[in-house]
Formats: sequence, C-alpha cells, structure tokens
Amino acid sequence: MGGMRVLAGSAALAFVTAWSGAATPVFADTIEAALVRAYQTNPQLNAQRAAVRATDENVPQALSGFRPKVAVTASGGYQYTDATQGAPGSPGQTLRGAQAPAALGATVSQTLFDGFQTSNRTRAAEGQVSASREGLRVLEQTVLLSAATIYMDYLRDSAIVEVQRSNVRVLEETLKQTRDRFNVGEVTRTDVAQSQAQLAAGRTQLMTAESNLTTTRANFRRIVGNEPGQLAPGSPVDRFFPTTLAGSVDLSLTQNPNVTAAMYGIDVSHLQVKVAEGALFPTVSLQANVQQGYAQQLTMQKQFFASAIAQVTVPIYQGGAEYALIRQSKETLAQQRLTLEQVRDQTRASVVQAWGQLVAGKSQVASAQAQVEASEIAVNGIREEAKAGQRTTFDVLNAQQTLVNARVALVTAQHDRVVASYAVLNAVGRLSPQVLKLNTTVYDPSVHYHQVRDSWAGVRTPSGQ
Repeated sequence: MGGMRVLAGSAALAFVTAWSGAATPVFADTIEAALVRAYQTNPQLNAQRAAVRATDENVPQALSGFRPKVAVTASGGYQYTDATQGAPGSPGQTLRGAQAPAALGATVSQTLFDGFQTSNRTRAAEGQVSASREGLRVLEQTVLLSAATIYMDYLRDSAIVEVQRSNVRVLEETLKQTRDRFNVGEVTRTDVAQSQAQLAAGRTQLMTAESNLTTTRANFRRIVGNEPGQLAPGSPVDRFFPTTLAGSVDLSLTQNPNVTAAMYGIDVSHLQVKVAEGALFPTVSLQANVQQGYAQQLTMQKQFFASAIAQVTVPIYQGGAEYALIRQSKETLAQQRLTLEQVRDQTRASVVQAWGQLVAGKSQVASAQAQVEASEIAVNGIREEAKAGQRTTFDVLNAQQTLVNARVALVTAQHDRVVASYAVLNAVGRLSPQVLKLNTTVYDPSVHYHQVRDSWAGVRTPSGQ
C-alpha cells in the first residue's frame, strides 16, 4: 500500500485509461517540484521570513545596553551684556558689550551595572528569536501541507472529470443503442426516457466536476505559484515518520514546532520576570564630559572643561509600579506554562486524528479497488444479460452509475491516502525540505541573525535596503 501511486491529467488514472482507450500522457510536473515552488515563492511564507528577520533586531537592541552612549553638542549665537560689578553702595565696574559665544562638547556615558537587566533582556531577545524561528517552521509546514493537498486535489478533480466525461460517452452510446432497440420494438419508450434522464444527470455531474476542477486550478495557482499542467503521480510519505502511533506521538512532543515555540515562550517569560526584578537593584553609571567654550563672558575669551563622574542610584520606592510589573510577569510565566500543556494536548490530538485518517485511508483504498473490480464485472454481465432480454435498461443504467460512483470513490480514497500521510508528517513536526529531501536551497534564518547581532551602527539591512 505504501508504494501506491495516484494518477491524474488526461485519462490519468490507470482504470480511466483502460476504460477510455486514451494513451498514457507524458507527465510534466511532480509533487516534489510543486513543494519546492511553494517553499520558494509563497508570499505568506516569505512575509513570515521577513518577520523573523525583524525579530532578529531585538537582540542588538538589547545588547545596546552594554555599549557606551556618545553625544556631541555645539552651540553658538549672539549675546549682549550690561553689568556692574562691585559691592552694594560702592562704585562698581561696568561691563558692557556684545560677543558671539560658542561651545563644542562631547558626553560619553556608560552603564556599569543595572541589576542584570541588560543581560536578561539580551537572553530574552534571543529566546524571542528562537520562538520566531519555530513560528516560521509552523508556517513552512502549513504551506508545504497546503501545496501537497492542492496538488492531490488537482489530481483527484482532474481524474473525476475524466471519469464523468467517459461516463457521458458511455451513456450517449447507451441512449443510441436504446433508441435503435426501440425502433425495432425490443424496448419501450420508458427505456428511452430512462436513458435520456441518466444522460442528462451524467452531463450535470460532468459540469459539476469541471467547475470543481476550475476552482482547484485557481487555488493551485495561489498556493504553488504556477498553473498546473499534466501532473505526475503523488505518493505517500509514510517512510518519514514512525511506524506506530505511539512513536509518532512521542516524536511530536519534541519536534512539533508549536510545542518547541511554546517552550521558548516559557524561557522568554521567565527572563522577563528577571528583567522586572532588576528594577529593584541599584544602578551604577559613569559619565565623562568634555567642553570647549569661546567668548562665554566678556572677560573670558576661551574656556575648557572636562569631568568624569561615577553615579550610584539606589531605588527606594517608585510608586509601586515596579512591584506590580514583577507580579504581572510572574502571572504571564504561569500562563505560558499552562499554554505549553495545552499545545502538547492539541499536538497529541492532531497526531491521533491524522493517524486515524491515514489508517482509514489505507482501508478505503483497498475497499474502493475491490468495489471497482466488482462493479466492472457486474456492469459487463448486466449488459450481456440485457442483450438476452434478462435485464432491463434500468438495470444497465444503475450498474453503470454504480461503476462511476466506485471509480470516483477510488480516486477520492487514493487522494485521501496520500494527503493523510502528509498530515501525519505535519503533526509530527517533520514536514520540511530537509526531511523530504527537496531539491532546493533551504532558508537559514541564522544567517541574517549573525549578520546583525553584533552590528554597532548602520541603517542598511544585509539585503541592501
């Protein structure tokens, strides 16, 4: 069953090819190629990659707390002075005149200790980066699963169109034969009317199938990025996940990106508590100033000033906001821990559900194949019996419809079988280009991270924007 493959396109299913007599087409696309295109070009996925790159910038922002801050000041203007110097009641010296004061200075400040807030902010930012990468993995899996699903949808819907088209051809021939037999008196007008009604119903089913195929084609273009052509078979991916349900569940609890993202969320919340607690610690800073002034006073042409000052600030009481923030951060941490348990339960349920669909899909394929084989034998036998007068036209039409329904059920079961295997791989957390061995360059979010992590200055992104 694991090697079962599903065909589509013009008379793509093996049983459709045999029934309609069409030649097997030359396939121009594969499910792997569709997954590669979706992985490379899907706009939603590329937008999430940009969001991860934006999150990377939280780390250098946090690291800026370790670095000095430098400011340069300059001033200049016009000043007029009219002053008398001396003790009250005694003749003084009058100073009167205008000058153009100017000054140029620089200030360097460096935080030496801030209650470990900067180090904890940096670690929290790194945790946010890791969580955002897991969020990217979630979307990558979602896009790949959507691409695999729409690929199989197109195979299924195009095959159903061929089944319905061939059914219409058979019903047209049946109507022609019924009219010929009516003309020679072998059947009644009722038989002709039944054939006409069944042909009309078959044409309606064909139009519905074609409409569904048109919708699927549009969704294929939206998800994969190109118009579908003649598609090659799609096969299950059972080989990439454990052979037992228990093994798949255990693997999902460590590899599913939703679970790992929730774990990083706990780390970030724990560090946010430490950052909030850092507000209760004293802070130590060093500030150095240098200033050169010109014509600051009428009696002073030039002045130079330099200083270096260390400052210690001990918080005593700041209105209680810092205590509320600590309590709030602790509640957020407790919430994140409960969220992790919820995500684990959801992941476990998703694996069990997908596994159940996979097991059912395998059984449905076998049952549908047996149904098609039996229906083919039945319709051929009923046609021969009808020629001998032992069966009515209504029996022939019912047998033909049963055969069509069986073929549609087989196509749907084959589709569901493959999609279910991708759903299990997604629930486990292994639906990725690396596991599937797709022929594409894998996007590595760590490249941008290392490009910006230790950047001290600059407004251009690594991409040149």
